[in-house]
Amino acid sequence: MSLRILVLAAAAALPLYTASAGAAEPGLWKVYDSLKSHTWVDLTHSYNEQVPHWKGFELAQRKTLYTIEKDGFQVDLYTHVGQWGTHVDPPAHFHTGLRTVDQIPVKEQLLPLVVLDIHTQVEKNPDYTITLDDVKAWEKRHGTIPAGSFVALRSDWSKRWPSQEKIQNVDAQGVAHYPGWSKEVLTYLYETRKITASGHETTDTDPGIATSKDDYSLESYILGKDHYQIELLTNLDQVPEAGALAVVSFPKIEKGSGFPARVFAIVP
Repeated sequence: MSLRILVLAAAAALPLYTASAGAAEPGLWKVYDSLKSHTWVDLTHSYNEQVPHWKGFELAQRKTLYTIEKDGFQVDLYTHVGQWGTHVDPPAHFHTGLRTVDQIPVKEQLLPLVVLDIHTQVEKNPDYTITLDDVKAWEKRHGTIPAGSFVALRSDWSKRWPSQEKIQNVDAQGVAHYPGWSKEVLTYLYETRKITASGHETTDTDPGIATSKDDYSLESYILGKDHYQIELLTNLDQVPEAGALAVVSFPKIEKGSGFPARVFAIVP
Protein backbone atom coordinates (compact mmCIF):
# COMPACT_ATOMS: atom_id res chain seq x y z
CA MET A 1 0.00 0.00 0.00
CA SER A 2 1.40 3.41 -1.00
CA LEU A 3 2.12 6.20 1.54
CA ARG A 4 -0.61 8.35 -0.08
CA ILE A 5 -3.24 5.65 0.46
CA LEU A 6 -2.15 5.21 4.12
CA VAL A 7 -2.47 8.95 4.78
CA LEU A 8 -5.92 9.10 3.16
CA ALA A 9 -7.08 6.10 5.19
CA ALA A 10 -5.87 7.61 8.46
CA ALA A 11 -7.51 10.94 7.67
CA ALA A 12 -10.83 9.23 6.97
CA ALA A 13 -10.75 7.61 10.42
CA LEU A 14 -10.39 10.95 12.28
CA PRO A 15 -13.50 12.73 13.65
CA LEU A 16 -14.53 15.84 11.75
CA TYR A 17 -14.04 18.77 14.15
CA THR A 18 -15.01 21.44 11.67
CA ALA A 19 -17.63 24.15 11.93
CA SER A 20 -19.45 22.85 8.86
CA ALA A 21 -23.05 21.76 9.08
CA GLY A 22 -23.43 18.22 10.36
CA ALA A 23 -19.87 17.99 11.71
CA ALA A 24 -19.23 15.87 14.80
CA GLU A 25 -19.23 17.82 18.06
CA PRO A 26 -15.75 17.86 19.60
CA GLY A 27 -14.71 16.31 22.87
CA LEU A 28 -17.19 16.24 25.75
CA TRP A 29 -19.77 18.72 24.45
CA LYS A 30 -22.37 16.02 23.87
CA VAL A 31 -21.78 14.76 27.41
CA TYR A 32 -22.46 18.28 28.68
CA ASP A 33 -25.63 18.52 26.58
CA SER A 34 -26.80 15.33 28.25
CA LEU A 35 -25.91 16.46 31.77
CA LYS A 36 -27.60 19.86 31.50
CA SER A 37 -30.86 18.16 30.60
CA HIS A 38 -30.93 16.53 34.04
CA THR A 39 -31.96 18.05 37.38
CA TRP A 40 -29.18 19.78 39.31
CA VAL A 41 -29.61 19.96 43.09
CA ASP A 42 -27.68 22.40 45.28
CA LEU A 43 -26.43 20.60 48.41
CA THR A 44 -25.01 23.79 49.94
CA HIS A 45 -26.39 26.13 52.59
CA SER A 46 -26.22 29.85 51.79
CA TYR A 47 -23.42 31.68 53.56
CA ASN A 48 -24.16 34.32 56.18
CA GLU A 49 -22.54 35.56 59.37
CA GLN A 50 -24.71 33.59 61.80
CA VAL A 51 -25.14 30.14 60.27
CA PRO A 52 -25.12 27.13 62.62
CA HIS A 53 -21.55 26.17 63.47
CA TRP A 54 -19.32 24.13 65.74
CA LYS A 55 -19.66 25.20 69.36
CA GLY A 56 -16.13 26.63 69.59
CA PHE A 57 -16.38 29.15 66.72
CA GLU A 58 -17.18 32.84 66.89
CA LEU A 59 -19.59 34.36 64.40
CA ALA A 60 -18.31 35.40 61.01
CA GLN A 61 -18.17 39.07 60.01
CA ARG A 62 -18.83 41.04 56.84
CA LYS A 63 -17.69 44.61 56.23
CA THR A 64 -18.55 46.66 53.14
CA LEU A 65 -15.46 48.43 51.80
CA TYR A 66 -16.82 49.90 48.57
CA THR A 67 -20.36 50.54 47.34
CA ILE A 68 -21.87 50.96 43.90
CA GLU A 69 -23.48 54.24 44.96
CA LYS A 70 -20.17 55.78 46.09
CA ASP A 71 -17.49 53.91 44.15
CA GLY A 72 -19.22 52.31 41.19
CA PHE A 73 -18.68 48.75 42.46
CA GLN A 74 -19.42 46.61 45.51
CA VAL A 75 -16.65 44.98 47.57
CA ASP A 76 -17.11 43.24 50.91
CA LEU A 77 -14.55 41.94 53.38
CA TYR A 78 -15.46 38.53 54.84
CA THR A 79 -13.91 37.21 58.05
CA HIS A 80 -14.66 33.64 59.05
CA VAL A 81 -13.05 30.41 60.18
CA GLY A 82 -12.24 27.88 57.48
CA GLN A 83 -14.87 25.47 58.75
CA TRP A 84 -17.82 27.83 58.13
CA GLY A 85 -21.18 26.76 56.73
CA THR A 86 -21.07 23.94 54.19
CA HIS A 87 -17.33 23.35 54.10
CA VAL A 88 -14.49 21.01 53.23
CA ASP A 89 -12.28 19.39 55.85
CA PRO A 90 -9.00 18.29 54.25
CA PRO A 91 -6.73 15.75 55.95
CA ALA A 92 -4.50 18.55 57.30
CA HIS A 93 -7.42 19.79 59.42
CA PHE A 94 -6.54 17.05 61.93
CA HIS A 95 -3.17 15.65 60.83
CA THR A 96 0.12 17.47 60.32
CA GLY A 97 1.82 16.60 57.04
CA LEU A 98 -1.26 15.30 55.25
CA ARG A 99 -2.97 17.02 52.32
CA THR A 100 -4.17 20.61 52.54
CA VAL A 101 -7.09 22.09 50.59
CA ASP A 102 -4.94 23.01 47.58
CA GLN A 103 -3.52 19.48 47.38
CA ILE A 104 -6.87 17.80 46.75
CA PRO A 105 -6.86 17.11 42.99
CA VAL A 106 -9.82 18.07 40.85
CA LYS A 107 -10.32 14.42 39.90
CA GLU A 108 -11.54 13.92 43.48
CA GLN A 109 -14.22 16.58 43.05
CA LEU A 110 -16.49 14.92 40.46
CA LEU A 111 -17.66 11.61 41.87
CA PRO A 112 -20.48 9.05 41.86
CA LEU A 113 -22.88 10.03 44.65
CA VAL A 114 -24.15 7.46 47.15
CA VAL A 115 -26.80 8.58 49.66
CA LEU A 116 -27.22 6.49 52.81
CA ASP A 117 -30.64 7.39 54.20
CA ILE A 118 -31.18 7.10 57.97
CA HIS A 119 -33.70 9.92 58.39
CA THR A 120 -36.53 7.66 59.59
CA GLN A 121 -34.31 6.20 62.31
CA VAL A 122 -33.21 9.70 63.33
CA GLU A 123 -36.81 10.83 63.64
CA LYS A 124 -37.22 8.23 66.41
CA ASN A 125 -33.76 8.63 67.92
CA PRO A 126 -31.67 11.81 67.41
CA ASP A 127 -28.59 9.95 68.71
CA TYR A 128 -28.81 7.33 65.96
CA THR A 129 -25.54 6.26 64.32
CA ILE A 130 -25.54 4.41 61.03
CA THR A 131 -24.92 0.67 61.18
CA LEU A 132 -23.31 -1.79 58.81
CA ASP A 133 -26.74 -3.37 58.40
CA ASP A 134 -27.97 -0.03 56.99
CA VAL A 135 -25.16 -0.07 54.44
CA LYS A 136 -25.72 -3.72 53.54
CA ALA A 137 -29.41 -2.96 52.99
CA TRP A 138 -28.39 -0.16 50.58
CA GLU A 139 -26.15 -2.58 48.67
CA LYS A 140 -28.93 -5.16 48.54
CA ARG A 141 -31.14 -2.56 46.83
CA HIS A 142 -28.56 -0.93 44.55
CA GLY A 143 -25.49 -3.14 44.29
CA THR A 144 -21.95 -2.63 45.53
CA ILE A 145 -21.02 0.91 46.54
CA PRO A 146 -18.69 2.02 43.73
CA ALA A 147 -15.04 2.64 44.44
CA GLY A 148 -14.11 6.31 44.26
CA SER A 149 -17.58 7.52 45.21
CA PHE A 150 -18.74 10.33 47.50
CA VAL A 151 -20.97 8.90 50.23
CA ALA A 152 -23.41 11.28 51.90
CA LEU A 153 -25.26 10.49 55.12
CA ARG A 154 -28.86 11.69 54.90
CA SER A 155 -30.38 12.39 58.31
CA ASP A 156 -32.61 15.37 57.38
CA TRP A 157 -30.86 17.21 60.22
CA SER A 158 -30.40 20.12 57.80
CA LYS A 159 -34.14 20.81 58.08
CA ARG A 160 -33.33 22.33 61.49
CA TRP A 161 -31.37 25.07 59.73
CA PRO A 162 -30.84 27.96 60.45
CA SER A 163 -31.32 27.42 64.20
CA GLN A 164 -28.05 26.92 66.04
CA GLU A 165 -30.03 25.65 69.03
CA LYS A 166 -31.88 23.00 67.01
CA ILE A 167 -28.77 21.92 65.10
CA GLN A 168 -26.72 21.43 68.30
CA ASN A 169 -29.72 20.05 70.27
CA VAL A 170 -28.10 20.34 73.70
CA ASP A 171 -30.00 19.06 76.74
CA ALA A 172 -30.13 20.49 80.27
CA GLN A 173 -27.00 18.54 81.21
CA GLY A 174 -25.01 20.12 78.37
CA VAL A 175 -24.98 16.99 76.19
CA ALA A 176 -25.61 17.40 72.46
CA HIS A 177 -27.95 14.99 70.70
CA TYR A 178 -27.53 14.62 66.94
CA PRO A 179 -26.84 11.68 64.61
CA GLY A 180 -23.50 10.64 63.18
CA TRP A 181 -21.33 8.04 61.54
CA SER A 182 -20.03 4.85 63.15
CA LYS A 183 -16.52 3.42 63.02
CA GLU A 184 -17.66 0.11 61.52
CA VAL A 185 -19.36 1.86 58.63
CA LEU A 186 -16.51 4.28 57.93
CA THR A 187 -14.00 1.43 58.03
CA TYR A 188 -16.12 -0.56 55.58
CA LEU A 189 -16.59 2.40 53.22
CA TYR A 190 -12.99 3.60 53.14
CA GLU A 191 -11.07 0.34 53.51
CA THR A 192 -13.34 -2.20 51.81
CA ARG A 193 -15.30 -0.17 49.27
CA LYS A 194 -12.45 2.33 48.70
CA ILE A 195 -14.60 5.45 48.54
CA THR A 196 -12.97 8.84 47.94
CA ALA A 197 -14.86 11.13 50.33
CA SER A 198 -17.92 11.42 52.54
CA GLY A 199 -20.23 14.08 53.93
CA HIS A 200 -23.13 14.71 56.29
CA GLU A 201 -25.71 17.29 57.37
CA THR A 202 -24.55 17.84 60.95
CA THR A 203 -21.70 20.01 62.25
CA ASP A 204 -19.62 16.94 63.10
CA THR A 205 -18.74 13.50 61.80
CA ASP A 206 -19.08 12.04 65.27
CA PRO A 207 -22.50 11.93 66.98
CA GLY A 208 -23.42 14.69 69.41
CA ILE A 209 -22.97 12.57 72.53
CA ALA A 210 -19.35 11.88 71.52
CA THR A 211 -18.53 15.49 70.62
CA SER A 212 -19.94 16.61 73.96
CA LYS A 213 -16.97 14.72 75.41
CA ASP A 214 -14.64 16.31 72.84
CA ASP A 215 -14.32 12.97 71.08
CA TYR A 216 -13.71 13.54 67.37
CA SER A 217 -12.16 10.15 66.71
CA LEU A 218 -14.32 9.37 63.66
CA GLU A 219 -13.40 12.62 61.91
CA SER A 220 -9.79 11.95 62.81
CA TYR A 221 -10.09 8.49 61.27
CA ILE A 222 -11.37 9.80 57.90
CA LEU A 223 -8.83 12.58 57.64
CA GLY A 224 -6.07 10.33 58.94
CA LYS A 225 -6.69 8.05 55.96
CA ASP A 226 -5.83 11.08 53.77
CA HIS A 227 -9.41 11.57 52.60
CA TYR A 228 -11.50 14.73 52.78
CA GLN A 229 -15.05 15.26 53.99
CA ILE A 230 -17.85 17.81 53.62
CA GLU A 231 -19.90 18.98 56.60
CA LEU A 232 -23.29 20.71 56.81
CA LEU A 233 -24.77 19.43 53.56
CA THR A 234 -28.42 20.06 52.70
CA ASN A 235 -31.16 18.93 50.27
CA LEU A 236 -30.12 15.28 50.37
CA ASP A 237 -33.83 14.46 50.43
CA GLN A 238 -33.96 15.69 46.81
CA VAL A 239 -31.32 13.24 45.58
CA PRO A 240 -31.76 9.51 44.88
CA GLU A 241 -29.87 6.93 46.92
CA ALA A 242 -27.96 5.82 43.83
CA GLY A 243 -27.13 7.00 40.33
CA ALA A 244 -26.39 10.71 40.77
CA LEU A 245 -23.07 12.56 40.47
CA ALA A 246 -21.58 14.81 43.14
CA VAL A 247 -19.63 17.95 42.24
CA VAL A 248 -17.58 19.24 45.17
CA SER A 249 -15.95 22.62 44.66
CA PHE A 250 -13.96 24.94 46.92
CA PRO A 251 -11.25 27.62 46.55
CA LYS A 252 -7.66 26.46 46.15
CA ILE A 253 -6.34 27.83 49.44
CA GLU A 254 -2.60 27.30 49.72
CA LYS A 255 -1.87 25.21 52.82
CA GLY A 256 -5.56 25.54 53.69
CA SER A 257 -6.98 23.60 56.64
CA GLY A 258 -10.59 24.08 55.51
CA PHE A 259 -12.87 26.46 53.62
CA PRO A 260 -16.52 26.97 52.64
CA ALA A 261 -17.50 24.70 49.74
CA ARG A 262 -20.12 24.61 46.98
CA VAL A 263 -21.51 21.13 46.51
CA PHE A 264 -24.21 20.02 44.09
CA ALA A 265 -25.65 16.86 42.60
CA ILE A 266 -26.56 16.02 39.03
CA VAL A 267 -29.57 13.72 39.21
CA PRO A 268 -30.33 11.04 36.59
